[in-house]
Amino acid sequence: MDTKDIILDLRTKKGLSQEELADKVFVTRQAVSRWENGETIPNIETLKLLSKFFDVSINTLLGSPQQLVCKCCGMNLEECNISKETNGDFNEEYCKWCYSDGNFTLDFWKQYIKIGGIEKFEEFKNQIINEFNSILGIEGLPKIENLNVLSGSFINLEYILPNGNVVKFLDDKASYLGSELECEFGGDRCFGIAANMDFLLICTYEKDGKNPELVMYKKR
Repeated sequence: MDTKDIILDLRTKKGLSQEELADKVFVTRQAVSRWENGETIPNIETLKLLSKFFDVSINTLLGSPQQLVCKCCGMNLEECNISKETNGDFNEEYCKWCYSDGNFTLDFWKQYIKIGGIEKFEEFKNQIINEFNSILGIEGLPKIENLNVLSGSFINLEYILPNGNVVKFLDDKASYLGSELECEFGGDRCFGIAANMDFLLICTYEKDGKNPELVMYKKR
């Protein structure tokens, strides 16, 4: 739907007149009428007020013109999983699992934001990407273009050692830079990569992480 239809629909569901909605977001009734006729769209400050009042994202108010992606974990953002600030405003850069009530939830992300900010964090990510791409001899592993911040509990797979023992290499309570990549040769298995300040890990597995095999664990 277009913005004009979305605002009309949301207002109608709330049982408000144009004048009542105008009072809620500090504009005139004529302004609301122009929005709903498609003559204009609200400015950014008014969009923020409408977003908070209707409890929908600005992206939704604008007719979802772009696919939002969490800048932390890379998840596609939908209305149901967009994060919020402490005042209830939507933060359309992160999912609610990576960012909640004004704070990042994953320790890895928080650590680098605290130390050097977003730019330093991106520099570190690029450094890890370059280190992965410098590794030779792993057939089928494609070039790595991006890494996301992932929870250890989500990617901490169990590997069976030659002696039959089962081992995990990650910490469920920590977070890591990682990604999933399809094998260049196709097939049922894909690559999983993970890293932090101390190591690089490459593994393969089937759908849903089944039958994982460790390919490489390298200290940095």
